[in-house]
Amino acid sequence: MADHDDIRARAEAEILAADSAAALKDIERAYLGKKGEVAGLLASIPSLPAEERPLVGKNANLLKQAIQAALDARGSELEASSLDAERGAGDFDPTLPPRPLDTGSLHPITQVTRELEDLFLSMGYTVLDGPEVERDFYNFEALNIPRDHPARDSQDTFYCDDSGDFSLRPHTSPVQVRAMERLEPPFRVIAPGRVFRHETTDASHEHTFHQMEGMVVGKDISVGHLIGAMKTLLRGIFHREVEVRLRPGHFPFVEPGFELDARCPFCSEGCSVCGRTTWIELLPCGLVHPNVLRMSGIDPEEWSGFAFGLGLSRLVMLRYNIDDVRHLLGGDLRFLEQF
Repeated sequence: MADHDDIRARAEAEILAADSAAALKDIERAYLGKKGEVAGLLASIPSLPAEERPLVGKNANLLKQAIQAALDARGSELEASSLDAERGAGDFDPTLPPRPLDTGSLHPITQVTRELEDLFLSMGYTVLDGPEVERDFYNFEALNIPRDHPARDSQDTFYCDDSGDFSLRPHTSPVQVRAMERLEPPFRVIAPGRVFRHETTDASHEHTFHQMEGMVVGKDISVGHLIGAMKTLLRGIFHREVEVRLRPGHFPFVEPGFELDARCPFCSEGCSVCGRTTWIELLPCGLVHPNVLRMSGIDPEEWSGFAFGLGLSRLVMLRYNIDDVRHLLGGDLRFLEQF
């Protein structure tokens, strides 16, 4: 018991004499650390007679608690003293405003996605989601792209297993297949999300980017309905008329298929973003192929539809005059703080 009282008296005297947080830390290490005096007492317990061990252990724990309480109390006193000293300094002005807090903001892709969701919801569409690791059936087979189809060669896909049964989705089109399986026509759906392709990165290409799939299935759907929806889309996102062009394009899941291009906002004679063409490829679209409808259990003799795959990343670049797609996933705060 005498050892405990002696250690407590020395510790409390040193704590009262401490004049800084660093000094308190040294005292804590000397008494309560792994090699401190209290640890030494606890380590000696196994060597004591059995009848003395409970009392010594109890006193060692009480000693530890007392020293810790003294450290906490002295720490609070030093903190309060330091604050009083700062307040009493001649250059202290309590009327000054505090430092502004750093606040975050929505990523530009998130901002545009939410705007598009609101726009399509107002047009009667439903917002859907789907898995990013997708089965081969939904990625290709149900989209009229069988394993021996030459279009497979153009899909630079990240496969997740040697069998090729699972892969990171290279487009958001699998969501339209799931929609046709689950929903009864007529319906209108969109599906925004990330997609992945084995691309060589440059100013206009990334291995991870964002798309928005859209699909309408109903009675007597025509190319006119598709063009009307696309013009409404671009007018809603840019708040002005955007020069576009529709040119033929081949996609196994639509027939006929088209490419919708928008005039490049960065140049008039060609630049690295538009590939020196003055046009930026914005989205593929077309009327849903009868085989795709049939594969999902929808009778193409009764129902028809159109589908489009909007490049959200490219749309964001157009909206905010961003000249390099790599900025969108670069995580550079200097870029993100602008939004």
